[in-house]
Amino acid sequence: MAMLGRRRYCSCASHGFLLLVLLPFLLLFHHPPVGAGADVPSSQPPLNKTQEAIMMNLLSVVGYRWNTTPNPCNWRGVNCSLSGPGSSFVVKNLTLRGFGIANSSIFSSICPLETLEVLDLSKNSIPSLFDQFFALPCAMSAGLLRLNLSSNKLSGQLGNLSAFSKIEVLDLSFNSFSGIVNTEFKSLPELRSLNLSSNHLEGSVPKSMPLDLEELVLSRNQFSGGIPNDLFQYANLTMLDLSQNNLTGDVANDVGKLTKLEILLLSGNHLNGTIPTTLSALKNLSRFAANQNNFIGMIHSGITKHVKMLDLSYNSLSGTIPSDFLSPAGLEAVDLTSNQIEGQILGNFSRSLYRLRLGSNLLNGSIPNTIGDALGLAYLELDNNTMVGNIPWQLGNCNNLILLNLACNKLEGSVPNDFGNLGKLEVLKLQENSLSGSIPTVFSNLTNLGFLNLSQNAFTGEIPPRLFNLFNLTNVNLQGNKISGLIPSIPTTLTSLLELNLANNSLIGTIPAMPTSLSTALNLSHNHLNGAIPTNIGKLDNLEILDLSYNNLSGSVPSSLTGMNSLTVLVLSYNQLSGHLPSFGSFVSVISYGNPGLTNATTQVSDGSSRRHAHIIIIIIIFSGTFVGTLVLVGVAIYSYSKRIYHVDDRGVPTEDAHAIVNGSMKEKLDYWQIASFQALNFVAADIPQELMEENLIGSGGSGHVYRVTYTNQYNSRTGVVAVKQIQSVGWLNEKLEREFESEVSILCNIRHKNIVKLLCCLSSTESKILVYDYMDNGSLDRWLHCGGLCSGDSMARAQSVQHVRLDWPTRLIVAVGAAQGLCYMHHECSPSIVHRDVKASNILLDSEFKAKIADFGVARMLVRAGEPNTMSGVAGSFGYMAPECAYTRKVDAKVDVYGFGVVLLELTTGKKANDGGEHGSLAQWAEQHYRSGRSIPDAIDTSIRYAGYTDEIETVFRLGVKCTGSSPSSRPTMKDVLQILLKCCQQTLRKSRMESSIEYEADPLLMP
Repeated sequence: MAMLGRRRYCSCASHGFLLLVLLPFLLLFHHPPVGAGADVPSSQPPLNKTQEAIMMNLLSVVGYRWNTTPNPCNWRGVNCSLSGPGSSFVVKNLTLRGFGIANSSIFSSICPLETLEVLDLSKNSIPSLFDQFFALPCAMSAGLLRLNLSSNKLSGQLGNLSAFSKIEVLDLSFNSFSGIVNTEFKSLPELRSLNLSSNHLEGSVPKSMPLDLEELVLSRNQFSGGIPNDLFQYANLTMLDLSQNNLTGDVANDVGKLTKLEILLLSGNHLNGTIPTTLSALKNLSRFAANQNNFIGMIHSGITKHVKMLDLSYNSLSGTIPSDFLSPAGLEAVDLTSNQIEGQILGNFSRSLYRLRLGSNLLNGSIPNTIGDALGLAYLELDNNTMVGNIPWQLGNCNNLILLNLACNKLEGSVPNDFGNLGKLEVLKLQENSLSGSIPTVFSNLTNLGFLNLSQNAFTGEIPPRLFNLFNLTNVNLQGNKISGLIPSIPTTLTSLLELNLANNSLIGTIPAMPTSLSTALNLSHNHLNGAIPTNIGKLDNLEILDLSYNNLSGSVPSSLTGMNSLTVLVLSYNQLSGHLPSFGSFVSVISYGNPGLTNATTQVSDGSSRRHAHIIIIIIIFSGTFVGTLVLVGVAIYSYSKRIYHVDDRGVPTEDAHAIVNGSMKEKLDYWQIASFQALNFVAADIPQELMEENLIGSGGSGHVYRVTYTNQYNSRTGVVAVKQIQSVGWLNEKLEREFESEVSILCNIRHKNIVKLLCCLSSTESKILVYDYMDNGSLDRWLHCGGLCSGDSMARAQSVQHVRLDWPTRLIVAVGAAQGLCYMHHECSPSIVHRDVKASNILLDSEFKAKIADFGVARMLVRAGEPNTMSGVAGSFGYMAPECAYTRKVDAKVDVYGFGVVLLELTTGKKANDGGEHGSLAQWAEQHYRSGRSIPDAIDTSIRYAGYTDEIETVFRLGVKCTGSSPSSRPTMKDVLQILLKCCQQTLRKSRMESSIEYEADPLLMP
């Protein structure tokens, strides 16, 4: 932090993007496609009988969905070959990647396959009991060549691996191994590639390795001490990744002995000293990352002679940039962000240069005209320096630019019209300079532009009318200029705009209609606007911050503003408003003084703070809109428009890692977090991934894990909690999960309803997707119904101090109403409608007041048109909640949600689990049989509520559950009909319990009985 204090920074956060590198290595554990290389013609010998029995036993562990044909050699992920002329087939390769295996007996089931050469069990949930595989006798171990157990739940210390005498590739990354590494890897003479990344290993870096080792990845652990010189004796090393540990000391010049080294990653440690000069002599070194350390000294001119990708950002490097530093023909990416480099940028630019990040240094002088020679440049960041002069028109030659950040310098003059050539540009940041002239009309050519920040300059003239015809715009900030004239009409078709800041200009006229997509902030303050506040502003239902202060607005404050469900801050002060100020909810902070004719013109804040104090707080929030917009930039603007961008976290800090072993070669799968914030966050989103540890795990599902993450509020230092869902990319489900994630984000970021869990932000990398939600204190309905509040493994939350109690009937019914309201909103008020497709008790979460919220849109899909069924890409629902039509059709509609909710109603009334139907199979089948047979309904009711005095209401809900779980979709009611019945029952129940006056019915009017 001391380093940060030595340089000038913009008031807004500076965000860059790290290069997403895809190295041309082979695929991991390659096996032929299903039905291809694994096919065994009927004329060929069958699988060895002994191995056939082994595979049948393995089938019982993996699950019968694996079996698609009688011959195991044709099963997914199985590769067989002849054991000899005229002999039978034997299993050689076995890939069970992402099968959802959670049974540790998988090890003992595979061990008898003595012919196995390649085994991939990655991306499962296999628990510990590692000794079954490594310590006990195992026939398979002697011949195994490649083993991948990454992304499981293996824990404990690494044991003795000497039995795997032929192992060449070993990947144990993304597990929970801990302790000091005492394993003698030297005893594995054939080992070429070792990956222990992303565990909890500690102590010194292990140095006892086989001499022919080629790839060593130890990143994301807790190794400490220095980098042992012994590592530099392994002359065949092509990759060395020690990033994200606690390493200290300097890097010895002996690193120059690794003449075959291609990738060296040292990021995120506490290394110091100077960058070894011997690195310049490594002719094969193509990538070197040592960012986020404490390196000092000057940059060597020869380091980019061979290196194609260089990242030395966030250190304390000094001196100037050598004149030949950016000119080598093969140079692709250079990142020197946040150092103490000074002087001018001199010399020529390589045509292959793809990304150049020199922001947050002490650079001066002008931007060289030769920058136009970098025709391949896609990302250029020179922000937070003291550069002067005009923006060179030659930048317009760089027509591959996607991001251009020249903010927070001393640039002057006008923006060159040549910028109209930058057709691929998505992000343009020129704020806090001394630029003048009019906003170029050629900006209308930038059809991909999503983020535009020209604030705090001296631009004059009017806003180009065609600027808002750019349909990809998400964030426009023109604050603090000398812009005059009218606010141009904004097309209603501009549905991507999230934030608009035109404050501190000289705009006149009335406020035009605004696009309903605005959700972060609308700031029109400190202008000369007149007329009335348009009533249609009340249609901005997603808007959080609205500032219209310091204008000449007149008339009354429209009551429609009180219906803006997401509004948290409203500033109307110092206008000519009159009449009575409408009453806003307690969660909206209103500043309205400075309007002499406005009755009750004061500051409305929910905590009763003084006017002055509230005004200061709100103004801070308003002017932080630029910062909020920057956060949105990293995720929304770029997430929506390009997946090729090189990403950093939301503080601009790059994350580096390489892991996953590939056929004796390492493939980089770098965790660059792409962040999209849908709310104003009070925590640092980029800190979330490092908290996804075993001790924070609270649940697992078919597509990933859920964690309870505690954070410190970055504004008031208080502690808060969020629920974090991590979706891992898995095997052949990769594309499905990608669609699942994009669907969940696209839906949830637009949903604002009190009975649906709020999505705060999302993070995306090449390896996983992360969704951050509001945390629900009381966990899931499932735990309260079936475990008295003490179940483990909720899907979205874990109650920390709940009592072992059963829910009474009034509480159960209120929960049912709340969940029904959420589903009604999805089915009947969203356009197009939304089908959840996995409604169950564990996806109904309860806040601290037991208000129900629908969670987990893991398989949600929008219906294309009202009434049109949505095509399934996979089986919908969970066992016991799955509608029967899902077994024979790939078309589903909202009635599958009604079925799942009907099962929940049956759980609420009977206390049984969804799969607890005895001989009938499921609860729904059991309830239907019980009802159709004419047996007494009270006999089916949960004994804890049977005699509580609500028999009629409970029986009504039981019948409703049976109706909802009818075998024919057409026989089931709609969720609107379900809600009407539940509301009537709720009225009767609350009347009996004398709670009617204390419960707020929040159903939408059209859904009321």
